[in-house]
Amino acid sequence: MDFAEGAAYLHVRDEQLVVERDGHPVASIPVADIAVIILAHPRVTCTQSVFAVLMEKGGAIVTCDRQHLPAGLLLPTAAHFAQTERFAVQAAAKAPRKKRAWQQIVRHKILAQAALLQDLHGDGVGLRELAKRVRSGDPENVEAQAARRYWPALFTDPQFRRRRDGKGPNRLLNYGYAVLRAVVARAICAAGLHPSLGLHHHNRYNAYCLADDLMEPYRPLVDAAVVEHVGCHGQDAPLDRVGKQALLELITGRFNVDGEVRTLFDIAGRTASSLAQVYQGNVDRLWYPREIRRASG
Repeated sequence: MDFAEGAAYLHVRDEQLVVERDGHPVASIPVADIAVIILAHPRVTCTQSVFAVLMEKGGAIVTCDRQHLPAGLLLPTAAHFAQTERFAVQAAAKAPRKKRAWQQIVRHKILAQAALLQDLHGDGVGLRELAKRVRSGDPENVEAQAARRYWPALFTDPQFRRRRDGKGPNRLLNYGYAVLRAVVARAICAAGLHPSLGLHHHNRYNAYCLADDLMEPYRPLVDAAVVEHVGCHGQDAPLDRVGKQALLELITGRFNVDGEVRTLFDIAGRTASSLAQVYQGNVDRLWYPREIRRASG
């Protein structure tokens, strides 16, 4: 849920999130059905119960800056019965295990990028072959090599570069990735893992390194939505209500995953749970879908 259009007062009554505008209730949603709340308008007010009950139900809250871009993330602190045990195993994980996991993540990401390019333009620009070259820890940085081919091909623009501070599609990508990050971070907490303890990302000022790791193969889902949006509204499409809604419909929609229909919250949850099993030595591979497409209808 994105609260970007006008002032609102949010409170909880009987396990329902009540939204009031101008002193009158305009919506009532079961808190258990809410995965992420995005607070974008400066005049949105929340009672403490909104934060407490949403955290209890395993949800997340994203706050935005003056440019309406996500700036902060609030997650539940105790979402799994074996959290302390899993924190300890996660913190003690050895470098070889983490490097093998990162190898799998990079391969899945590049293959997902290749699949998107194939769907959009009929040409994977050699990314499938590049994916085969990824070794443990990706010491040759094949991920970056793939990115140099991927971005110009994605927007059919040889000059396009992916930059966080860039204009046009970059702003839409920033917003979509921030929401995706919240979804994956929520799944990590639900699996009893700590989002700060990454596999590859390790910036001391980043509290969500592990979310930034696990979300990588799911980024092309956001990319697909942005390509579709700019195809309708142009390369300079602004980050407005229409653009945000298009991306949020993606996040809250359903996907065909290996023959089953699932939400992105379910899919990310399975990936996070598989990492917990990798840390505990029960399996040696992370779970990512072989194929994922937006469900029709």
